[in-house]
Amino acid sequence: MQVSRRQFMQLSAGGLAASSVAALGFLPSAALAEVRQYKLSRAKEIRNTCPYCSVGCGLLMYSLGDGAKNARSEIIHIEGDPDHPVSRGSLCPKGAGLLDFIHSDNRLKHPEVREAGSNTWKRISWHEAIERVARHIKNDRDANFTAKNAQGVTVNRWTSTGMLTASASSNETGILTQKFMRALGIVGTDAQARVCHGPTVSALASTFGRGAMTNTWVDIKNADFILIMGGNPAEAHPVGFKWAIEAKKKGARIIVVDPRFNRSAAVADHYVPIRAGSDIVFLGGVINWLVANDKIQWEYVKAFTNASFIVKEGYSFEEGLFSGYDPAKGQYDRASWNYEFDDAGNALTDPTLQHPRCVWNLMKAHFARYTPEVVADLTGSPKDGFLTVCEHLGSTAVRDRVGTILYALGWTQHTVGAQNIRTMAMIQLLLGNIGMPGGGVNALRGHSNIQGLSDLGLLSTSLPGYLTLPNEKAHPTYADYIARTTPKAQQPGQLNYWANTPKFFVSLQKWFFGDKATAENDWGYDWLPKWDKMYDVLQVMDLMHNGKVNGLIVQGFNPLTSFPDARKTAASFAKLKYMVVIDPMTTETSTFWQNHGDINDVPTASIQTEVFRLPSTCFAEEDGAIVNSSRWLQWHWKGAEAPGEARTDQEIIAEIFMAVRGLYEKEGGTVPEPILNLSWPYKNPLDPTPEELAKELNGRALVDVPDPKDPTKFLLRKGEQISSFAQLRDDGTTLSACWIFAGSWTQAGNQMARRDNTDTGLGNTPGWAWAWPANRRIIYNRASCDPQGKPWDPKRNLISWKGDVWAGADVPDFKIDQPPSAGMNPFIMNPEGVGRLFATDKLVDGPFPEHYEPMESPLGTNPLHPKVVSSPAVRLFPADKERLGTHDAFPYVGTTYRLTEHFQFWTKNVRLNAIAQPEQFVEIGEALAAEKGIKAGDWVQVSSKRGHIKARAVVTKRIKALTVNSRTVHQIGIPLHWGWETVAKKGYLSNTLPPAVGDCNTQTPEYKAFLVNIEKVGVA
Repeated sequence: MQVSRRQFMQLSAGGLAASSVAALGFLPSAALAEVRQYKLSRAKEIRNTCPYCSVGCGLLMYSLGDGAKNARSEIIHIEGDPDHPVSRGSLCPKGAGLLDFIHSDNRLKHPEVREAGSNTWKRISWHEAIERVARHIKNDRDANFTAKNAQGVTVNRWTSTGMLTASASSNETGILTQKFMRALGIVGTDAQARVCHGPTVSALASTFGRGAMTNTWVDIKNADFILIMGGNPAEAHPVGFKWAIEAKKKGARIIVVDPRFNRSAAVADHYVPIRAGSDIVFLGGVINWLVANDKIQWEYVKAFTNASFIVKEGYSFEEGLFSGYDPAKGQYDRASWNYEFDDAGNALTDPTLQHPRCVWNLMKAHFARYTPEVVADLTGSPKDGFLTVCEHLGSTAVRDRVGTILYALGWTQHTVGAQNIRTMAMIQLLLGNIGMPGGGVNALRGHSNIQGLSDLGLLSTSLPGYLTLPNEKAHPTYADYIARTTPKAQQPGQLNYWANTPKFFVSLQKWFFGDKATAENDWGYDWLPKWDKMYDVLQVMDLMHNGKVNGLIVQGFNPLTSFPDARKTAASFAKLKYMVVIDPMTTETSTFWQNHGDINDVPTASIQTEVFRLPSTCFAEEDGAIVNSSRWLQWHWKGAEAPGEARTDQEIIAEIFMAVRGLYEKEGGTVPEPILNLSWPYKNPLDPTPEELAKELNGRALVDVPDPKDPTKFLLRKGEQISSFAQLRDDGTTLSACWIFAGSWTQAGNQMARRDNTDTGLGNTPGWAWAWPANRRIIYNRASCDPQGKPWDPKRNLISWKGDVWAGADVPDFKIDQPPSAGMNPFIMNPEGVGRLFATDKLVDGPFPEHYEPMESPLGTNPLHPKVVSSPAVRLFPADKERLGTHDAFPYVGTTYRLTEHFQFWTKNVRLNAIAQPEQFVEIGEALAAEKGIKAGDWVQVSSKRGHIKARAVVTKRIKALTVNSRTVHQIGIPLHWGWETVAKKGYLSNTLPPAVGDCNTQTPEYKAFLVNIEKVGVA
C-alpha cells in the first residue's frame, strides 16, 4: 500500500491502533494477538552517576546479557534515578545522550601508535604499547632526572615529561595516578581544575579555610535571594538549577549579572549586563554600598570575621600597588600583609573598630573609590541595575533573611579570578551568609569529578587533602616542611585544625612508601619530588615550546582544545619525542599531527612526535567514586564491559608502572629508590581494584592504636579501617591516602554507596553517599548560630548548642563539646578562627581585591590608576607577551561560554547532542552586526593576535553594546565545543583565540575577556 506523508499522518492521527497499522501493511495479521513485552523486563539495573557536570545526577543503567562466561553485557537504556536527592530522576540534554556516548562511533577499542612522521595510526598489542611507553619513560627519566639542586638539597624531580589527568575519572583512578607520578618524580602535572576552578580553591581557602562549595545543590532552595554572577547554571548545570527555581517558587528573588542575557537570565527577576573582566568593580561597589548604607550583619561581623584585627604597620595601598611590590621581579613581598601580634603569638584586635589599622577601617578606605557612578562607568552596567543588586543583597543583612551566590568559570577564568571570588566571599561575610542554610558562596564545579581530583592533589604543587608538595627552598628537610606548613593558633583557645598537618602527612607517606617509610628516614620525605617553581600547564607548555619537555602523558584530558593559544600548543606538541593518550574517545590532542586544512593546518610529515593512543573504559564500565560540587563522594557501579580491548585507567597505569619498575630492577638507573620503594600492595599488581584503592583513601591502622584517654583500651586494631581523620597519627601507626576522605569506607563498609535519601531537615540527606569532611553537608555551620549558640534564624535551625554538645540536621563543623561560652570561633581551618575580610598570607596579588584590567583591555587604560593598568603580579612568558593584542587592532571583547546541549569537547562525539547543536556559531549584538554588515547565518571570521576561527553568526538582542569610560564596547560570545574529532560538523578550536596568561594565584587561563576582531567572510 502506497501512502503519502499527509495520508500517513491522517491515518495515524487517532493513534497507531492495530487496525490502522495493519492497514498500512506494517504488521502481519499474526502480530495482532501478541502482547508486547516491556523492553527492560529482562534487563539488569545498575546505579551510576552522570560523568558530565558537577551536579552528580543519579543514573539508572540497564544492561542485557545472560551472564554466561564468554558473553558480554551491553547497556541498552539509561534514565534518571528518581531516588537521587538532587536530580530526582531528571537528566539534562547531555545526560539524556549518555547511551550514545557509551556506543559512540568515536570510542577507542585497540591500542594504536602514530609513528614519527606518519600520517596514519598503526594497531599494536597492549604488550607492545606498554613496553614501548615504559622504555620512553625510563630513558627520558634517566637522562633528565634532577637528584639535587645547586645548593645540594635533594629534590628528586623529573621535569622533561609531564602528565595531565582526567576530570571524570574516579577517585580510585586519581589516587593511583598520584602515586605513579610522584614516584617517578613528575612535577609538571595538572588536572582540568587548572583550566577551570583553580581560583575557587585559592579564594575560598584564603577566606574561610577550605576551597570548596560551602553549601549543597539542594540547599539553594533555602535562599531568600540568589545572585548568579560569573556563571550560567540554567545552561551549564540545568538539573542543579532546579533548586534555584524551587527557591523562587517560595518567594526568593533571582538576579543575573552577565555579559549576555543567558538562559539563567531568562527565568530571573532582573538581568544586569556587565563588561567581561570588570566584576571586581561591580562587587567592590557592592561592598562600598553596604558599608555606606549600614547593611551589615554587625553581630556576625564582629564575632566571626577579622574586621577587628589590627594590620601591621607598613601595610599600604597607593596608585594600584600594595605595599611590598618589587618591580624588577614583578612580585610582592607579602610580609606587611599580616596582623600585629602580642608576645604570645596572638593577633591583636580592637573590638571597637576604632583603630585606624584595623581591617574594618582599611577595608572601608579601600573600597570607598567604588561609587555607583564609578561602577556604572567602568562596568557598563546601568546604575539602577547595580543598585537593585545592592538592595537585594543588603536585605539579607538580618537574622531571618539569607542570600546565596552561584558562580562558575565566568569568575575563575581571569587574571584576577581568585580576587573576583574573594570579593563576593567578603560580601557574604559582611551579610552573615556563610554557614547559613540557603547562604554561602557556591562554586559550581564544571566537571563530574574535578572536585575529587583537586581533593587528591593532582596539581603541580599539591598533595592529597590539600597538603603542599614540598618546595626546595621552603622545605629542604622534613623538619622544615612540618614547621612551615603547620600553623599555630592566633587567638587564645582557638581550634586550629591544620595543627594536625603532621598526622595527615605521615599517614600519607605511609601510604606512599609503606614499611620503607620510617622515622629514621623522615617517612621517606626525600623520595617525594620538590618543586622549584609552579609547573602548571602554562609553565609546562612554555617549557615545551622552548624544547625542554620531551614527553607528555595525557589521561582523560584534551589539552589541545582546552589550553589557550591552541596554535602555540600544537606547535609545542610537535616538539615532543613521545605522547601517551589514555582516553575512551578520539581527541584532537591525539591527532594534533593530522592536517585538517584551515582548521588545523600542520606539516604532518615533519612532526616527529610518537603518539600512543590507549583505549580506556568510560563511566558505565567501571566501579568507583566521584565527588560532585557539593563534596559528595558517590559510588557508582559497572554496568557492562568496555568495547574491544579497552582497559580501566587503573589497569593501564599499573601496567605501565610495573613495566617501568621492572626495567629499574633489571637495569638499574637514575635514583631508582622512589620507584622501588613505592608501596604497591595490591592483590593483582597489574590491576588494583577500586575497592582496594578506596579503602586506602579512607585509611587504616597499621598496628593496634591505643586510646590516649585510656591506655588499657584501643581506638583501632591492626588492619581496621579508621572512622575519622581524628584517629590519624604522626608516629607511623596509621595510613591514609587522603585525610579528608577519612570516614568514607569504615569498618561498617562503603559509606559512599549509601542510598538513604531521608531528609533530616532543610534538604539535608546525610544517609545519601558521603560528604567530606566527616559527612558534613554545609561547612562552617557553627556560624549559622549566634555567639551564644542559638540559630540566627529559628526557621533555619541546622545545628545548635544543646547544653552539652552541638547537634542538629547536619554534622557540626566545630569541636562538638565546646560550649559557646569558651569563645572558640567557627572558622576552624583558619588559625585565627574567623572569616577573613583581609587575606593575610595566601594570595600573591593583594590582601584586598582590586580592579585590574584584563591583559587585553578594550580601554587601554585603567581609570582607577592609569599607571597600573593590569595586575602587577601577573606572570607572563616572553613568547606569550609578544602574542598579546591591543584594542586598536582588535577592538571587541571576546568571551567564551558553554551550551546546554554540549559538554566541553566530549558530546560532539555523541550523536544525540550533535543533532541538537551540530554547527559552530558565535553570538554578536544587533548594533555590531549592523556596523559590520553581518546578517544572521553569515559566515564570519573571528580573529585575535593568536589566530582565527570561522563560524556562523547568530545576531541577537542578548548581547548589548555597553558604554564604558565614555566609549562603546561590543562583546562577542564564543561557544567552545567544536573540533575535528566529531560526529557533528567539523569546527575550529575556540581556544585558538585567548592568550596564554593566567590568574595570578593559580594560573587558570583568561578565557573570559580577550580582544578580537570580526569580519564577514565567504563560505568556510
